[in-house]
Amino acid sequence: MMSNGHSNSSKSLERFISRRALQMGSSAPCKTWALGFFCGVCIVYLFGVALPPIQILMIRSVHPPVRRAILLNSTSTEPGGATETDDLSVLQEKIEIATNSKDTNEADKMHLYNAWSTLLDTTSDEVMKSSDVPRPPHLENCRLKWERNKKFDSYSDNGVFPPWTLWKGSLGLELFNQNYSDSEEWRQMFFRSNAKSDRAPYPPWIAGSDEENYPLTRQVQRDVWIHQHPPNCSDPSLRFLYADWERLPGFGIGAQLAGMSGLLAIAIKERRILVAGYYNRADHNGCKGLARSSWSCYFLPETSADCQKRALDLMQSKDSRENGIIKVKENYTSKQIWAGHIPRIWGRPWKYMQPTTEIDGRLVKNHRKMDRRWWIAQALRYLMRFQSEYMCRLLNVARHSAFGMQAAKMVLENVPDPPKPSISRTESDIERLVWSEHKPYIPGPLISMHEVIDETKLYPKWNFYFTNVTRQDVNVSMAMYEASLGRETSTNYPLVNFIMATEADFFIGALGSTWCYLIDGMRNTAGKVMSGYLSVNKDRFW
Repeated sequence: MMSNGHSNSSKSLERFISRRALQMGSSAPCKTWALGFFCGVCIVYLFGVALPPIQILMIRSVHPPVRRAILLNSTSTEPGGATETDDLSVLQEKIEIATNSKDTNEADKMHLYNAWSTLLDTTSDEVMKSSDVPRPPHLENCRLKWERNKKFDSYSDNGVFPPWTLWKGSLGLELFNQNYSDSEEWRQMFFRSNAKSDRAPYPPWIAGSDEENYPLTRQVQRDVWIHQHPPNCSDPSLRFLYADWERLPGFGIGAQLAGMSGLLAIAIKERRILVAGYYNRADHNGCKGLARSSWSCYFLPETSADCQKRALDLMQSKDSRENGIIKVKENYTSKQIWAGHIPRIWGRPWKYMQPTTEIDGRLVKNHRKMDRRWWIAQALRYLMRFQSEYMCRLLNVARHSAFGMQAAKMVLENVPDPPKPSISRTESDIERLVWSEHKPYIPGPLISMHEVIDETKLYPKWNFYFTNVTRQDVNVSMAMYEASLGRETSTNYPLVNFIMATEADFFIGALGSTWCYLIDGMRNTAGKVMSGYLSVNKDRFW
């Protein structure tokens, strides 16, 4: 959300609204959502005065409380039909073409925005290498990112541990191997190649310092990855837990993620490798080939392809099932899955979590579910550690729809002479290996809010971004609502909004909502612990 001015009258009005919201929250619990919104406005206003203009992501208040932020949905509203290509075409059709504009700058921005829009429907790294237009700072090279992440998520052909080094991303993958592959001293210093090493682990999907994440996040993430990726999946001593994702009517994405987190806890406690099976939300035309009906359509899988194959082979063996070599979800009770004990192999690190959540004006220092909050954050971070190429492209479309015009304005103001057509453009080493590690541009500071969007029209001095998807009516069940959207849409846009909410600078939500609870966990394993969490729930956490 961006401020368009700071008049004295607006200051007085916002102070009045803030006081009024607090009164409403104390006297009428049913006004909780309004309180959250007004508290958010007060915070936003504070940053608007002291900092550069603030952007706000708005989110819906349905179950799951799907984020109403950023994304002009990149998916079809017809069940089971359109592909990503169709979605991009729809996006491009909605772009207004600037004609007879008296404002040359606006026409130039629209021209560049449209040029970038045509690049979204590419299948390689053409988005980043086109010679006709400046580089889009808000878009990622999804093919390169996916290929790099696969290397970080698997053993090499000769069985060497993934190249997790202190050299970041592509720089570590390419130059470190070239310069120091023959130096054992350097390899011991920079590589964390020994799974049993007591030295600090550096899984490449964790950002921020240790203090900016939940306790032991790096160690837990490394240990879970090692547990889920044995070097030899055919080892007869290995045991497995095979489980399809929950698919009962009314189970939203948040409930599915919480359930799989519980199953991962069971697998670790019983020293089994978790293998996730059928994922109903990926059973649509956007997910191609082997990724259809699989979690791998959106994120890298929970274990290796070899272990997946081994588990499927064991499922065909009656002896393996009877002897407990492989178990399935039905071997456990709902209580064990949803409320069972979490792994204790790391001690009790949740006792040392920093109190950065505020409820009813006070920081929460301790509560009875700290262990579960810590574990679900770790499990979710592992399951979502690396995005698929498809997921990356969905995020590109979302950022372009929301921030493409702002990015075009920024580029035109800083690149006086656009590249000439037909001139070959070659990336320099610093672009390819160093700057490529920077996250894509989004305006900031950015606040994500869990809130009904109807009130936004009362605040014309701010710019709000939200998903252009029909919201759930209070009288419509989740199953009926998702069916009305179609499986592709009802999966893609919540996941995109979820990821973008985790990347925002600040978050205001309701810990009584599973969706917000999961977003909070992802943020607290992404270097955002000290950003804090302002919850509008005064009476419960989840």
